[in-house]
Amino acid sequence: MDRAQIVHDNFLRRVGEGDLPAGAEPAGPLTHEGAVRLYRSGCLTRALDIASRKMQAAGEGFYTIGSSGHEGMAAVAAALRPTDMAFLHYRDAAFQIERANQVPGQSISWNMLLSFACSREDPISGGRHKVLGSKALTIPPQTSTIASHLPKAVGAAYSIGLAKRVRPEHQVLPDDAIVLCSFGDASANHSTAQGAINTSCWTAYQHVPMPLLWVCEDNGIGISTVTPTGWIAANFSNKPDLEYFACDGLDIYDTYRTAREAAEYVRTRRKPAFLHIRTVRLYGHAGADVQTAYMSRGQVEADEANDPLLHSVRLLEQAEALERKEALAIYRQTLDRVERIRVEAVTRPRLETAERVMASLIPPRRDNTPSNGPSAEARAKAFGGDLKAMEQPQIMSRLINWALTDSMLEHREIALMGEDIGAKGGVYGVTQKLSARFGRARVIDTLLDEQSILGLGLGMAHNGLLPIPEIQFLAYLHNAEDQLRGEGATLPFFSNGQFTNPMVVRIAGLGYQKGFGGHFHNDNSFAVLRDIPGLILCCPSNGADAAKLLRECVRLAREEQRLVVFLEPIALYPMRDLHEPGDGLWLRHYPDPGERIGFGQVTSHGDGTDLAIVSYANGLHLSLQAQKRLAEAGVEARAIDLHWLNPLPEEALLEAIGDAKRVLVVDETRRTGGLAEALIMLLTERTDKPLARCCAEDSFIPTGPAYAATMPGVEGIVSAARNLAECAA
Repeated sequence: MDRAQIVHDNFLRRVGEGDLPAGAEPAGPLTHEGAVRLYRSGCLTRALDIASRKMQAAGEGFYTIGSSGHEGMAAVAAALRPTDMAFLHYRDAAFQIERANQVPGQSISWNMLLSFACSREDPISGGRHKVLGSKALTIPPQTSTIASHLPKAVGAAYSIGLAKRVRPEHQVLPDDAIVLCSFGDASANHSTAQGAINTSCWTAYQHVPMPLLWVCEDNGIGISTVTPTGWIAANFSNKPDLEYFACDGLDIYDTYRTAREAAEYVRTRRKPAFLHIRTVRLYGHAGADVQTAYMSRGQVEADEANDPLLHSVRLLEQAEALERKEALAIYRQTLDRVERIRVEAVTRPRLETAERVMASLIPPRRDNTPSNGPSAEARAKAFGGDLKAMEQPQIMSRLINWALTDSMLEHREIALMGEDIGAKGGVYGVTQKLSARFGRARVIDTLLDEQSILGLGLGMAHNGLLPIPEIQFLAYLHNAEDQLRGEGATLPFFSNGQFTNPMVVRIAGLGYQKGFGGHFHNDNSFAVLRDIPGLILCCPSNGADAAKLLRECVRLAREEQRLVVFLEPIALYPMRDLHEPGDGLWLRHYPDPGERIGFGQVTSHGDGTDLAIVSYANGLHLSLQAQKRLAEAGVEARAIDLHWLNPLPEEALLEAIGDAKRVLVVDETRRTGGLAEALIMLLTERTDKPLARCCAEDSFIPTGPAYAATMPGVEGIVSAARNLAECAA
């Protein structure tokens, strides 16, 4: 049977008969006017749920997760300010509806029905998903979140204190704002949730401001898995530096009073709090989910008997704020109004083409105050004796350090974060001295949790900061890759470009380390990064290029609001030589701070026409060695450094290949799923030249003497080039 219809019929009958559930008397600071408004928000939440189910059944809507049973979140919204950023659980329509009451000019019913209908006029997602979210309401959109939004809530909360120090040009949150992040009792068990909440406590324990209100909506069940009674309270009521509050979400008076207390605690103490709200889940998990398939009829009916709207009617009557007859009229009028709007909303145009769907993958450009670069005085103070060292060629790691320094001098909103990047200066010394130059607030030593590191960056970007998080090794990214895929890259997509989280993620990676590693410290696969729409992946091969490319990555993030990954080849950090030990040919001078290698630009080494070798990073270093060997054998080759690995610089690459007769792709990633597959396909489609590839085997990388055995080497490149020449002759 249709449980939504049953809940509706029960409401009409029980209110009409005065058969209301028992509960505590109304108590607390909620005014009559405020209580009636919360009831109206609850009725609208219910009406929209009913409409969304009707739309889905008629093929007019395409996905729904209901908020019925969680109407108490309206009271939480009333206890906060509309400038407090809210990362919402997918059942929090009541929160968004009530917040809309706090901001003039919001057509909340129309907007949400457009979202249900996947209309391209939907003001938040442009028809891409049924999401909660609103720029005007300071609610970044979330899709079917489990816990992936929790780490960035920590970052947004941290950003409030940092923004007071550095004043980013595009600051969003007031200095006294707090951040709210809500989730379900099942989501609280997710490792991402546990890590994020732990990070907030770890931060507060060190007396760092963390104005964050966690809200756990406990309806006692995941999809079909029951949450053990008392589990949430046992888990979160005694954590260090996390104040615990609990309330009955079926009681708008209790919820409002407790939420006000929790919000005041967070706002004044600048410490995190955990608000545990009892709720019920009506109708099932989502869409056509039938609860009676895994719950007894008695359990389902017990939850339905505790309908929060029935409790609200009782409370309003007891408080003499609203009579039952008036409450029933408001409910009916709300359903009728939503039905009239629904009839119109389902006629609005939807997305029809790939171009329209993809239009928001790339964020809009942002207007910034022009920068003249760091002053000579600021550079002298920051660099000290390093200015003299710039007169000599240096290794890559040092030039990256200097590029970071210049970027942080030029842009006050840049902050770095990662494991061991402060006092230690990173595993390979790339961030040495930066903490001393810019302070611990901008060079943040994080706890050991990659999800928290990336989430910190994503959240800080919501408040106008430009984060540069570091992931210590490429293999460690897999612990947290969904922060880039499910949160970072999808934010502009699902907000129609209204919300963005520009940042530059630095990752040390790739292979060829001689004395350190194995597969966790030498990982030659970045396929996961190339599989994320909208993400830019950049990889340098020498120090001067690294500095120029890093500056361009910062520009892309700052001006074009892009999510960029800067992949740094570990083995080339200390590289000095190219052909012979001691030749110093891989050392580079630090380029002038204004020099950059533009997005989509490639670099050619040589102009030989017999062969074009296409590569990057370690492969470019090896290819230049092979180029010399081939020249000695009478084969004139050019080597092309890609720089940009996603999206591929197709036009620049084809132009650089030019009149070369053959093309050899040298790729240090694996044969299966590696970059060479995409390059060979591109060259097959766009040229008629003979092609070959020299790439790594489908294997992990060992430690010890065989560290490079599975990857391209100079001999293999030379052999592949000769074979290509013979086959094409």
